[in-house]
Amino acid sequence: MLRLRAICLFPWRLFHFRPFSCEPLISQMDKCTDEEQVFDFIEKNKAVLSEKQVGCAFNVLWQFQKQKTSLLKSVEYIRDHPQFLTLYNLTTSKVEFMNDDTLVNVLYITQQFAIEAHDPLVEALVTEAWRRLERFDIHVLSKFSTCLADQHLHFSPLMGKIADIVNRKLETIQDLRSLSVLMVSISSLISQRFQKQLVKKTELLFDSIDSSQVNIARRIVQFLRNTKYCYYPLLERCNKTFLSHANHLDLESISKILSLYHFLQFHSFEFVLMAKKRLTEMIPLIDHPASFVKLFIALGPTAGPEEKKQLESSILLMSEELTSQQALAVMGAMEEMESRNSRLIKKIASILHKHLDDYKPIELLKITQALIVLHYRSKEFFVKLREVLLSHLKISVKSSEVSLLVYAISMLPSSHLDEVVISRIEAVLPQCDLNDLNSFATSVLRWIQYDYMYLESTTGKQLKLLQKLDHYGHQRLQKCNNLNLLWEELKSLKGDWFVESLLEETIATLQCLMDDINYVNVAGISSFIARMNYLNTLILDRIASVVLQQIEKIHPFAVLAIILPFSILNYDPPQRDEFFGTCIQHLNSYLTVLDPLMLVFLGFSFATLQYFPEDLLKTIFNIKFLDRLDSQLELLCSSLNMRVQFRLMELNRAVCLECPEYQIPWFHDRFCQQHYNKDIGSVNGVQQHIYKMLAEVLGGINCVKASVLTPYYHTVDFECILDKRKKPLPYGNHNITLGKLPASHWESNTPIVRSRLPPGAERIALEFLDLRAFCRNIPHLKGKSAMKKRHLEILGYRVIQIPHFEWNSMALSTKDARMDYLRERIFGEGKS
Repeated sequence: MLRLRAICLFPWRLFHFRPFSCEPLISQMDKCTDEEQVFDFIEKNKAVLSEKQVGCAFNVLWQFQKQKTSLLKSVEYIRDHPQFLTLYNLTTSKVEFMNDDTLVNVLYITQQFAIEAHDPLVEALVTEAWRRLERFDIHVLSKFSTCLADQHLHFSPLMGKIADIVNRKLETIQDLRSLSVLMVSISSLISQRFQKQLVKKTELLFDSIDSSQVNIARRIVQFLRNTKYCYYPLLERCNKTFLSHANHLDLESISKILSLYHFLQFHSFEFVLMAKKRLTEMIPLIDHPASFVKLFIALGPTAGPEEKKQLESSILLMSEELTSQQALAVMGAMEEMESRNSRLIKKIASILHKHLDDYKPIELLKITQALIVLHYRSKEFFVKLREVLLSHLKISVKSSEVSLLVYAISMLPSSHLDEVVISRIEAVLPQCDLNDLNSFATSVLRWIQYDYMYLESTTGKQLKLLQKLDHYGHQRLQKCNNLNLLWEELKSLKGDWFVESLLEETIATLQCLMDDINYVNVAGISSFIARMNYLNTLILDRIASVVLQQIEKIHPFAVLAIILPFSILNYDPPQRDEFFGTCIQHLNSYLTVLDPLMLVFLGFSFATLQYFPEDLLKTIFNIKFLDRLDSQLELLCSSLNMRVQFRLMELNRAVCLECPEYQIPWFHDRFCQQHYNKDIGSVNGVQQHIYKMLAEVLGGINCVKASVLTPYYHTVDFECILDKRKKPLPYGNHNITLGKLPASHWESNTPIVRSRLPPGAERIALEFLDLRAFCRNIPHLKGKSAMKKRHLEILGYRVIQIPHFEWNSMALSTKDARMDYLRERIFGEGKS
């Protein structure tokens, strides 16, 4: 009986430790209108507050803070309030009694109130959460992972444990909001296989979310950025979410998304256009320096002249209030904007000067590059910058850090290679990857060039260092047995040293590993081959084979990169028609989705290969498309803008000449007249020399024309006309000149009007081809030069192409030999 009574009394004993009901107290807290009322409530009820009510107090305090703007937030006031200490002590004593949700929520809010990670309360909350980790539901687990990320514990064993839990429970997770938070938190620890599983799960759950959840989409893009995985299908879906809810995107969201897209090299013309419109509207509304800096960075690179003026004048007024990091960010944006506002440049540079000692090595490199690009001149600034860079260099032990410091020093005015720099380079050489070695070589070559120009000498130490860099580069390539790891090092490589010293062995290594080319890396490998101008038919055939076998796994956005090496290097794979046809068929459903400039580059690349897909061309040569293209051109930097316009003109010309049946009109007369006419007739020294030799061969200076403009605006180095007996015809006597195209309009397609030649006469174009016209490794004519030859032949020319390696050979080292060579090529005869 006593035992039964004891059992019955036990719940009552527990009950006496808690208030009869916590609801009235929680209701009272919910009715508080400011922080002071909450603190008064805590003071009056501190003896009876339960762990649930303590958690509620934190929550109410944080809700008040969230409702305030960044200017009005009073975190320090809250944290330093006497009653916050009371709440702190109450929380410390009740940590183990809190439920999971309250525990993690209190941890999250303490961090928002800037309580340090090493604080005893924070440590107690984290320890208790670790103990309960396995039982957390997905929502609590995601919030806890955010708390750890805020403490910079991305690589901690605890974060590893969370990643393991997510991996084990992935199939049962149905909440994409929580999963997206976890994906960002654990992104530093996951394998490639786990990464793909997370992406696949995200795709499955994406349609289940409310389309207005832009934060979920933003976290997904953040995850892809963290893992350096440009997965187009998911990026497209996220982009659609952003575009459909553009009015809900604030400055913070837009600037973050633009930054993520830039890193992933994901181009969305519609998003950039929307962002520009929204951000431009914000210019007069933002007057706080921190916010305006974000606006300046996000809008500056795409802003028009008037918007740039407003941005620069506004940031100049706020410049006194900028922090060191804000000034650095502004300078980077000014570099991208190609700013010429000398007053603003000097002002931002003065802020950077004050804080040079506080910047990290990578930030010092950004400062150096920006100031050089912006043509800033200050001996005092660069002397101090060199001192700071050298001080970092002396203590740095990481090869990547040493390489960027050396690179920055080499960019400085009047820079020279000293013993300190050489010793630091040599110390880290064994641990360098190809990027580090290339950076060092670029720096050393810059010093060699400077010494040769100004000191007229090159030291043996510089050349010896280059030899060591060559040695370690070859050694690294010889040890490489993983294509994906090699590609990570190759994708950003450029410069003379790599091309001259390592390119051939790099291609050989790629050829050995080409069986590992697949749908994931095929676009990257293709773009590298195109960039290097190196024709290796085995690798290109393998690329074509992978595309034909795995085209369904390749996103249409990647097709341009894949066909570029075939277009640039003028190479047809064995299954030419099937390969190009497969690429085009894969693109067709995306023609209305792809960015206008990508379609222009695609059209030009196919045209170079003598491939003219009708659907693609009809999409491009359409008034609506050209309007979209004009809108996009306004967002591009001047160099890319002009490149796109030239590609469109060249595509228009190719279609008119090679596919007249499409009846696409020529509409680039005005553009060509602006960019070509001013250069026609001018010849350089080498051309003058050749001009005189041709005049001798042809019987007079009036029998040859130099730097000739053809219909459709091809330029020809030299032109002559032979009659039916192969006698040169003088231009003056017969008044034979090239006709010009009349103005063409969209309503009509006017044929070319040219002066007629006498019966049996032929027009000859002589083209001197420099090394840019050929592949780097063999004398194989590249795509653009081959296309120009086709076009000139269509225009009625007999085309004589004279390669540089023939003209500059030992066999043609004398004037007589060259004269005979020209006679042979023009008349088909030897010595006269």
